[in-house]
Amino acid sequence: MAEVVPGPNTQKAFRDALGRFATGVTVVTTHSEIGPLGITANSFASVSLDPPLVLWSPAKHSRRYHAFAEAADFAIHVIGAEQAEIASRFSRNGTAFDGCDWAPSDRGVPLLNGCLARFECSTVTTHDGGDHRIVIARVLRATWRDGAPLVFSQGQMGRFALPDDAD
Repeated sequence: MAEVVPGPNTQKAFRDALGRFATGVTVVTTHSEIGPLGITANSFASVSLDPPLVLWSPAKHSRRYHAFAEAADFAIHVIGAEQAEIASRFSRNGTAFDGCDWAPSDRGVPLLNGCLARFECSTVTTHDGGDHRIVIARVLRATWRDGAPLVFSQGQMGRFALPDDAD
């Protein structure tokens, strides 16, 4: 069993420990001054059912940080296992909408179609979170479909096999 005391000289080991917690994969989108913008994120969680609140945390070192930390409206797309390419493209390029099935919402937010779930959100508040910003938002609309999620664990994306999965 490995052990680490988190600190400036042990960040990689601490990240490795955190990586043992599997998370879902999302793509967050918003409208920015350069047009539609997206970013892949695994820092997503539900906060409250009443009122309907969720959170996510953009990294301050990201070139897309300011657009997302200051966005009034955005959408969080839960990526299905068969959509790994979408997650990969937005992890590299925030304007990678070419070839994606998407349309703007009535608030101008780019909405990716066909995702496992989608949450259209309006920012309620933000908080400092060290090297990230914690964005808490009210969910205005949610859509979803059946399917297996794309999962991120130990630095890799993969598939979570549901009990009734034929694979």
